[in-house]
Amino acid sequence: MTIERKQTNKPTARKRADAIRDFRCKNLIVVIEDPENPRNIGTVIRNVNAFGAEKVYVIDPRGVLSDDWNELRTEPKLSKLSVSAVKWTFVKRFDSTEECLAHLEKNHFVSIVTSPHRKGMSNVLLDEGDFTEHAKLAVWFGSETKGISDIAAQRSRQCVSIPMFGMIESLNLGTSSGIVLYEITKQRRQYQSHNRLRASRENLKNPTPALIVEES
Repeated sequence: MTIERKQTNKPTARKRADAIRDFRCKNLIVVIEDPENPRNIGTVIRNVNAFGAEKVYVIDPRGVLSDDWNELRTEPKLSKLSVSAVKWTFVKRFDSTEECLAHLEKNHFVSIVTSPHRKGMSNVLLDEGDFTEHAKLAVWFGSETKGISDIAAQRSRQCVSIPMFGMIESLNLGTSSGIVLYEITKQRRQYQSHNRLRASRENLKNPTPALIVEES
């Protein structure tokens, strides 16, 4: 009975994975800097998977998470908090902000941070920004209490804030990550779709020359 259930579910999951492949946002990494509440890590991972970002990097100086992704995928508490999204999302941990920045910069990722207005930085409201400018983008979310660190802000290209119009101008990490990722992934998905369509049209105009086989 158990074997039959596994055989039934596996093709379904593979079919779903194949169907959404073209809608994933290539080279979009979400960075959570020094989160204090494991519940928020699970919520962000869930948002990342739901909106189609590619990876999650967690800066975890307290060593709450494992370094082994396969262990993270099977960690019961994290799986429960992320509603199993961690099983389908690549998560990598770093000991420090500096280590994560070095890794991103080595791989040519441009970082942007989510934070209220910061003096001396390029500041943009979420609904006014263009998030398709950089092929490789890392979006940073800061600690629940301290916000984004100075070093992460200083080495980022832009500071993004969510427009708010209420008496309380703050959102928790799970909510803010969902809002920001919705806008960024929407833009990047549209951009990818446009480029795929343009490439297919170009291929129709300029088909690959047929291979000519000379007779000996």
